[in-house]
Amino acid sequence: MKDMTVQTAEQEWKVPDQTEPLLSGLMPLTGASFPPGRCVDYIGTLKDGAEKEIARAEYHYFRGEPETALQLSAKYLASPDMMIRLSASLLYVYSCISLGQTGQAGLVLSQLRNIGQKSGEDGSFPAKAAAFISGTAAVLLHLPIPESALPIWEAVDELPQGLRALALYVFAHQMYLQGNFDKSIGIVEAALAMGGKCYPIPAVYLHLAGVMSYAANRQKEQAKRHLLAAWNIARPDGIFEPFAEHHGLMGGMLEAVVKPVWPEEFRKIIGMTYRFSEGWRRIHNSETGNCVTNVLTTTEFSVCMLAARGWTNQEIGEHMKISKNTVKVHVAQAMRKLNVESRKQLKEYLLP
Repeated sequence: MKDMTVQTAEQEWKVPDQTEPLLSGLMPLTGASFPPGRCVDYIGTLKDGAEKEIARAEYHYFRGEPETALQLSAKYLASPDMMIRLSASLLYVYSCISLGQTGQAGLVLSQLRNIGQKSGEDGSFPAKAAAFISGTAAVLLHLPIPESALPIWEAVDELPQGLRALALYVFAHQMYLQGNFDKSIGIVEAALAMGGKCYPIPAVYLHLAGVMSYAANRQKEQAKRHLLAAWNIARPDGIFEPFAEHHGLMGGMLEAVVKPVWPEEFRKIIGMTYRFSEGWRRIHNSETGNCVTNVLTTTEFSVCMLAARGWTNQEIGEHMKISKNTVKVHVAQAMRKLNVESRKQLKEYLLP
């Protein structure tokens, strides 16, 4: 392939051929564009081999089938192909978390962290891919990124378009964790407007980041819009794991929007939420010294997240479509379980 060139009075600029693959083989399904409901068909178009196996592992993970995802990804943890190895490692970590195998998850997570740290000394494509994968794992587990690691954003220009959209989701998630909800919203809206919506899996994650930050800002209609957009993309392929991963961060939006209309799917997501959150807490709490609780039900957790942010019982009830008295009962039960005396103290045991 020939590079197109543009001559200027000062210098020659090379315009890269956009058909040239960048970091090909890294998270092949996540970075792919396909119509919602055609995920399996897309995987079928891939050539038999490691990349197709990784795409299958992604598919099963996102559908809440971590056993199969673990089995598929484990075969490639020592792959000589760095893109395959990094993809397998990320999938393996998250599958182990959902299965409660946090010791194995922690081991591979440490390996990813070491690769990410070494990437700070190396500007190669594999090093940038390592920085992206290890940084993504750290942000989504709410763990600090090693200072010596290559910043995630230095990898963005080398990623395929679909994974660039995912990287922007990671940035938006970081801004949410820092309490900068408006900046998180800006990143989400810009990423979707600039083509992120063409890639189903990154689009789901971007929309869910929008739900998180709009809900935190009490902009309920905007949060609902993003949740329904994510739902319409994900539901045809049964891609429900992202909703489980974000349940506690979305301020009761699943209960308010999904539960009344799609009760069977909601129950499935809640089952995934319990599995994922249990493993997530073990890793997060041990790594950070925080004490995010595991004794609350998902409903109690959502109610308490809102209560800790200053919502009244009436506001929570109207939002989650439950009575004011039911909210009061949930808060009282949660405070008793956590042995705290005020709503302000709840924050210590909840997510940011």
